[in-house]
Amino acid sequence: MKVAILDDYLDTLRTLACFRDLDGHDVTVWTDHTSDIDVLAERLGDTEALVLIRERTAIPGTLLERLPNLKVISQRSVYPHIDIDACTRHGVVVCSDMGGGTPSYATAELTWALVLAAMRHIPQQVAAVKRGEWQVAMGRSLLFKRLGIYGYGRIGKVVAGYGKAFGMEVQVWGREGSLTRAQEDGITVAPSREAFFETSDVVSLHLRLIEGTRGLVTRADLGRMRPTALLVNTSRAGLVEPGALVDALRAGRPGMAAVDVYETEPLCDADDPLVSMDNVICTPHVGYVTRDEWELAFISVFRQINAFAEGNPINVVNPDALGRRR
Repeated sequence: MKVAILDDYLDTLRTLACFRDLDGHDVTVWTDHTSDIDVLAERLGDTEALVLIRERTAIPGTLLERLPNLKVISQRSVYPHIDIDACTRHGVVVCSDMGGGTPSYATAELTWALVLAAMRHIPQQVAAVKRGEWQVAMGRSLLFKRLGIYGYGRIGKVVAGYGKAFGMEVQVWGREGSLTRAQEDGITVAPSREAFFETSDVVSLHLRLIEGTRGLVTRADLGRMRPTALLVNTSRAGLVEPGALVDALRAGRPGMAAVDVYETEPLCDADDPLVSMDNVICTPHVGYVTRDEWELAFISVFRQINAFAEGNPINVVNPDALGRRR
């Protein structure tokens, strides 16, 4: 099959052991990013199998109409960036391994790295030394502080464990399922949403972005946070009310933020408000970007392509498309 891979920024996939699973296919890897429909239509005109790296490129119906040879889209995890209904109408099968209950330890690790970096002002201290300066800020310890986990799912549970290992008190807020899981694990549930934001020294968001969670964290929530508190978001930018985080940081509640996700990605604007603020640490959506994580993820992504090529598609999101296969 003619296979195209989009958005492999560092040209990493060719270097993974699992890339050999695509031997026998005609593979093209694109290392830049474009959202231009005309450019994508030209690049993918003869593509039969499309590999997506998470949500880096949206696949709308207007693009699918111009890809007559496309038969299957293979990826891992959620798929809000794909027009599933349009795929079904056009007979394009979407295969997505949802992870089988395994948390992204890479994302959890980055979350904790951001917590430590922000609380101890590590980026600022490193930059100061490089400028020839010495000790430019006073950090805060995590011991006995309160870690608030908003969304006690697979990743949230791992991050809660890290917090306990550092001697933090952990409390949880979220939907009923999150609260039940936390209670079963002996984790404190905040008495109210208001108390959760008011009493947490660190709030870490661990929810999926769906219509029901978009803008879930409001200006009022952020305004309740302490001037010394830290908000960490390695999940999705859309979980926070648009514009609320920048305004809250300027108002001093919370006092700091560490984010790995943005409304528009790639974000390459050095003048973006979040990027330019001294009390914010910004990383370029690298939560899941480790060689180890990608080996695990793309084993299944490439397996889905081979299964489709063999006539036995797996992890099919839109089974109705099977009867309309091109």
